[in-house]
Amino acid sequence: MGKRLLCLAALILAILAGGCGPSKIQNLQTQRLSASLALSRGELAEERRVIASAPRDTITVTGENGETLLLMKAVRDDDSGEMVAHDVIDAAVVTARFRNVAERHGRVDLRFEVIVPAEMIDKKWQLQFNPDMFILGDSIRLEPVIITGSDFRSRQLRGYELYDKYLRSIITDTTAFIDWRNLNIWIARNMPELYRFRTDSSFVSEDDFHSLFGPTEADAIRHYTLWHRRHYHEKKWGQRGQKFKEYIKAPIQTEGIRLDTVLRDIEGNFVYQYTQSIQTRPKLRKVDIVLSGDIFEQEKHLYTMPRSEPLTFYISSLSAFVDTRERYLTRVLERKAAANTACWVDFASGSSEIDLALSHNETEIGRIKGNIVELLENTAFDLDSIVISASASPEGALQSNNTLAQKRAASVAAFMDSFICSWRDSVRRNSFSVSVAEDGTEKLVRETGPAQSIPFLSRSSGENWPYLGVLVDEDTVMTSGDKFSYIRHLETADVDERERGMQAEPWYRYMRENLYPKLRTVRFDFYLHRKGMVKDTVHTTELDTLYMRGVELLKEREYEKALAILRDYRDYNTAIAYVSMDYNASAMSILNDLPRSPQVSYMLALLYARAGDDGKAVENYLRSCREDRSYVFRGNLDPEIYVLIQRYGLNKEEDNPIY
Repeated sequence: MGKRLLCLAALILAILAGGCGPSKIQNLQTQRLSASLALSRGELAEERRVIASAPRDTITVTGENGETLLLMKAVRDDDSGEMVAHDVIDAAVVTARFRNVAERHGRVDLRFEVIVPAEMIDKKWQLQFNPDMFILGDSIRLEPVIITGSDFRSRQLRGYELYDKYLRSIITDTTAFIDWRNLNIWIARNMPELYRFRTDSSFVSEDDFHSLFGPTEADAIRHYTLWHRRHYHEKKWGQRGQKFKEYIKAPIQTEGIRLDTVLRDIEGNFVYQYTQSIQTRPKLRKVDIVLSGDIFEQEKHLYTMPRSEPLTFYISSLSAFVDTRERYLTRVLERKAAANTACWVDFASGSSEIDLALSHNETEIGRIKGNIVELLENTAFDLDSIVISASASPEGALQSNNTLAQKRAASVAAFMDSFICSWRDSVRRNSFSVSVAEDGTEKLVRETGPAQSIPFLSRSSGENWPYLGVLVDEDTVMTSGDKFSYIRHLETADVDERERGMQAEPWYRYMRENLYPKLRTVRFDFYLHRKGMVKDTVHTTELDTLYMRGVELLKEREYEKALAILRDYRDYNTAIAYVSMDYNASAMSILNDLPRSPQVSYMLALLYARAGDDGKAVENYLRSCREDRSYVFRGNLDPEIYVLIQRYGLNKEEDNPIY
């Protein structure tokens, strides 16, 4: 008994001693401990691997005066003050809070680490981290990172097991609630003729069964249904949502998360490499990432972490290199110009007189009148002459049709000439000028000068067999056999004999009624010259709007659309589009053909760096810096160039004789 009391006292003291110390959550709150963000050490390690795998640390480049110089990866010795070779890899600890990232194919990859201190990890907890991205004034929550303790996950899984057991306990088959034993006894007593079907293997149709059983079937089933049991299971089914919340305090997330990993007790910090790809957009210069988070123990919220310091990514875009100077095209202006249109004028059989009431004549001729008025009022051109050509359908003799087409062309020419005279008279009647008398008084004077006449030339185009072939080919009523038969008739050279042969075909009537009218066309050819222009040709320049649209798309980082326009120009901006799309060989081909400039040299440095040719990359970069000092600072913004700057100690004038 004494030993038992002693053990109990020791247990109480242990509990009190444990209760006196601060809890783990209290320690977190006191220290305001939180996870942090850091620049991706994996990315830095990759850069170091590039340095370590370089074939040599010393490269040969050409100086400003053509002399050969050696550059090596070097640092200044603290004692002697001289530059010495250096092969020490930088420390893995990263303290910088920003990084320059390069744009590729209109996208940028932001790589960073979520670092969780060991003190924040507990088997009973779940940590939820939310990275927030701030871009052009907008806040975007990225996919969360979840770290789940092993005990926390075990309780989650146990909850799912209990809920699954609850679901399995629910009976959803309504036939399971019928008292089949008593139902069979009742049928045997009251419906013996039906009961024999129970062991009879003969086929019984559904109609026969229902006619024997009648409406009593439903009554019997309702009577022998165990309703209290059925209601019990229906109630359990209705409580599914409530039971889910009761058993599963913290559901396992499977969608919309970046990571959900289960950790046991670990030593050291937990580090997750996070990569977020974003589409670039105009005016995008930087992106900030901030981390926040919470700690839960099942459904209970324990702790809200302080927001981390932001990581800043500066976007290095080649759109800053776009040449926005205007580009002009040289165009040759011809003094003479021509335009044409067709008009379908229907004539009575064998007639050349214009009847506006016939078919669609009024609409068609009205359209041609409108075209002529537009040309007469045109401020850039004068109308010299109008040639009217009429064609005919093939029925009748060829000579007669040619003559008829000539008469119809002449009839249309006379009609339009009369219209132009009437129109000009109307314009003159409504045109006035101001006349000033000797006494200074002004009065309106009607303009009555003679109008320049416009020659009309009428021509016959004869029977329009070529267009008939087009109409037959496009027709959807004639069968393929009909069309083949028509093609065979075309082998007859004599068009009159050909047309007579076609009259015997079953499809001829359809062709004459529906296709022939479309052959009676009148074609108008308008011949003009530019007002005030004496020379036959004049060379002029105008803005190349298509090219400038490509430049604008390039500035807006719509690289694919820009390249579709600029590809044929093969100039500096085309090369920028290729470099931005990572089509390096195409860009190199263009840049090597261009005259050297700071911009071209810098682009070549970038391409040679991507190709792994450090010597040519450094040489072109230093050339661009000598010619334009702004590239000294620009190189720090482009990751490919910055690696070279760090590797070979560039951009230090006092140490580099190449400047």
